[in-house]
This record gives sequence, C-alpha cells and structure tokens, in this order.
Amino acid sequence: MRDARKKVSDTAVARSQVYGLFTTVFRAEPSAAFIRDLNGPRFAGAFSELGIDLGAEFRSAGESDLVSELAVEFTRLFLGPGPHISAHESIYTEIDGESGGLWGAKTVEVKKFIETTGLDYESGFTGLPDHISVELEFMRKLSEWEAARWSDDDSENAEYCLTVQKKFVEEHLLKWAPAFCGEVIDKANIPFYREMAKVTRDFLEFDHEGINKTLSSIN
Repeated sequence: MRDARKKVSDTAVARSQVYGLFTTVFRAEPSAAFIRDLNGPRFAGAFSELGIDLGAEFRSAGESDLVSELAVEFTRLFLGPGPHISAHESIYTEIDGESGGLWGAKTVEVKKFIETTGLDYESGFTGLPDHISVELEFMRKLSEWEAARWSDDDSENAEYCLTVQKKFVEEHLLKWAPAFCGEVIDKANIPFYREMAKVTRDFLEFDHEGINKTLSSIN
C-alpha cells in the first residue's frame, strides 16, 4: 500500500512539473534563465519522454538571439498589435449558442471554480482567470497539492483533489485548449511554439486518461 501511494505521489509531482513548464511557455516571453533551463539537464529527460524536439537551431543559437526571437514570436502570436491568437477560454466557447468574449460567462465560471478550491493567483497577477497559463497553473498547483496529500497518507483528500482535477480538465481545458493549440501549431513560424502546442494538446488528453485510471484503481 505504501509503495502504491508513493507511485501516485511521484506521478502527481511529475505532472505538476509538466504543467509548470507549459504555464511558463504560454504566460510570457521566455526569459534568458528559462532558455538556459530548457537547454539544460533538468528538461532533457522530460523532453525526450514527451517527444519534444525544439530543433537544432534552438540548441545551437546564442542565448540573446533566442530570447529576442522568441519574444518577437510570442508577441506576434499572442499579443498583436495585428491579428493574433487569444489565449482565453471564453473566446473559444459558446454559451446558449453565443460566442463568448473577454470577461465572458466562461471567465466568471473559471474564476469561481478556482476560488472555490481556496487556491490563490500568483502575486501581482492582473490577467484574466481563463487565460491558458492560469488554467495550466491551476492544474500545476492541484497536482502539487495532491502529491503532498499522498505523501501525508491522506488518501481521502488526495482522491478528492483528483476528482477536482478531473472536473476542471473535462469542463474547461479539454473543451477549448486543443483548438487553441491547433491555432498555435498552424500559425507558429518557429519550432518552439509549434512543438510546445503539440505536446500541450497531447498531454492534456494523456493526463485526462491517467486521472481516470488512477481514480478507477483506488475506488
């Protein structure tokens, strides 16, 4: 039983780290420190397992050149000023047959969902609650919290946390993130965002299956 708890705890830790990576990718232009991390040993194994290939150009380019190139691409893809991809759930979903808008009904829904769990936004956060980076960060925090409960032998709350994750993935992330990632894949000019969008989309499906399997195995 102890081995089983350690296994699910380790899985939750790994899931939290992956969600943390995706959060950083879609939250802002990559910093020099993040670029160094991506090229270092910490992510090498995870990238290999997830099938991420950022390309030889990424690995060989100078740090300052990469920071500049990715900042330009991030701005073009997600900020504008020209046509760009909105990274908000409310833009991709419909309620009562009507497309949403920024601070639409889905935004409020996500805000309430997050606040109901008692988890807080990052200090200084000024964006909208249904931004892709916020939803991914929410999953990072939930899986991190779940791991701690397994480590504390608190199976009841760990299982409850998994059911919350299942609900959020099914009712929110899987309803719109695949379409968002598809747009990024189609419109990205460089491999970095294209690869990250592909693996984010695939991981959400994979993680959903994993959550369901874990819940089935402990019930």
